[in-house]
Amino acid sequence: MGKVAFVFSGQGAQHVGMGRELYENCPAAKAVFDVAESVRPGTIEQCFSGSEQELTRTENTQPCIYCVDLAAAAALKEAGVMPDMLAGFSIGELAALAFSEAISYEDGFRLVCKRGELMQSASDKVAAGMSAVLKLQDNAGQVLCAEFENVHPVNFNCDGQVVVAGVSEELALFMARVKASGGRAMQLKVGGGFHSPLMAKASEDFLEALVSFDIGYPQLPLYSNVTALPYENDTKELLAKQVCSPVMWKATILNMINSGADTFIEVGPGKTLTGLISRISSDVRVFNVEDNASVQHTARNV
Repeated sequence: MGKVAFVFSGQGAQHVGMGRELYENCPAAKAVFDVAESVRPGTIEQCFSGSEQELTRTENTQPCIYCVDLAAAAALKEAGVMPDMLAGFSIGELAALAFSEAISYEDGFRLVCKRGELMQSASDKVAAGMSAVLKLQDNAGQVLCAEFENVHPVNFNCDGQVVVAGVSEELALFMARVKASGGRAMQLKVGGGFHSPLMAKASEDFLEALVSFDIGYPQLPLYSNVTALPYENDTKELLAKQVCSPVMWKATILNMINSGADTFIEVGPGKTLTGLISRISSDVRVFNVEDNASVQHTARNV
């Protein structure tokens, strides 16, 4: 029998009203939101009622995504579904870390708030964004990036989809260059040039913040975005490095499959990760959990 993997949604998947149904129907999910609210009052209102513009600000997006991701995982656990391994996309990795019991939900939330503040600060200093490059070979996207000083490949999602980050002015030129090369470039709903050298200062400052937190060893294999391998004894260094390093998502999923995973459950808003995983392998089952109905459906079928 194959293994179950929980994968935690990343930034860009946020939407107005996310998490409300979990909060109203699942005690374990409600507990996650209540902890967050005690640390950062207004978080619940932002998730349930915040405008799209408000949710797009990194300092808000990251705490809210963390809550919904962790609430979905907690609800699924409450329904009797437990994973054999974990991974999270960007900010989702922090939610996965808390679910792995390497850090408390509360301290994990404090870390996420700090990460969001630092990345927002870096974004405020330089106008930047991110774009998914479609319909081109992965190496073609990287070659086009090399034509620009401040555009970098940052997310290796699946065959035919690389995400780049860059300074806004150059990113617009890059997107036009992609179109001229027969590809398609799609602007993402994020507020900065994440996982790129533009986040170097945020990465340094986040490492300083991590020093004061007690982070243990994950109780389940937790795959790092940076290495595409399970964490060993380098948790804080990898968490800091992740802020300014590419997300090796395709390699991560392939390594999880090689370790026996045949069922992937995306916990958190949207179906972005299930879509990517289906493109990486047609031999695995995928589910997404973001509300009460999807919790029950997944619990019945896994």
